[in-house]
Amino acid sequence: MSLPKSIVFFDLESTGVSITQDRIVQIGAIKVNPDGTEEIKNVLLNPTIPIPPGATEIHGISDADVQDKPLFRQVAKSFLGWLSGCDLAGYNSDNFDIPMLIEEFSRVGITFPEEGTNFIDVLKIERKVNSLSLIHI
Repeated sequence: MSLPKSIVFFDLESTGVSITQDRIVQIGAIKVNPDGTEEIKNVLLNPTIPIPPGATEIHGISDADVQDKPLFRQVAKSFLGWLSGCDLAGYNSDNFDIPMLIEEFSRVGITFPEEGTNFIDVLKIERKVNSLSLIHI
């Protein structure tokens, strides 16, 4: 596969599903570079708000797991630099992960994403591939 620029496949775990009220507790990402090399990030974050039991049931991350971890604002500039020049991809990322990331960056005064960033939502691709309207031969 030939890539014109790096692409980051990422997933966020959070305290809940509200983009404006909930916070990120984990960022998992793999960057695939045009030369075929890969870089992995897996960061636990202290969300500064309690993680509800229902969220912990889903992702397995508790308040105790993140109490001594960095805050998003402490990793934001470094993470932004790591994402710079990359396209972003994820599953249902257009509806949750990207808006959540935009909101977290906004809270610390950082504009995200940079101009020219493309977004690939694998859920949208999956829905087209497995659409009931497809004719099976």
